[in-house]
Amino acid sequence: MENSCSCCAAEEKKTLRSEEEKRALMNRLSRIEGQIRGIRGMLEKDAYCNDILTQSAAVNAAVNAFNRELIARHMRGCVARDLREGEDGVIDELVTTLQKLMK
Repeated sequence: MENSCSCCAAEEKKTLRSEEEKRALMNRLSRIEGQIRGIRGMLEKDAYCNDILTQSAAVNAAVNAFNRELIARHMRGCVARDLREGEDGVIDELVTTLQKLMK
């Protein structure tokens, strides 16, 4: 796992990711999309509620794993860099993001 995250302080912040990092994150999202399509198919086939709920819980776990990976990369890269550069506002941004994730 690469520990860098290159954000720009321009009008719109961006993060430059390696192709390997993008590919890994995109693969996670593709699996999540597949799980969602599977749930849709279960609904179309009148699957048992408990079975659908089990699959829904798996999707939630997959999204949470994606978020954990992304936040770890963000903290090790962008946040650490901004703090080294004296940009303390990144802490408030991170707290706000974590509060949203914990709802």
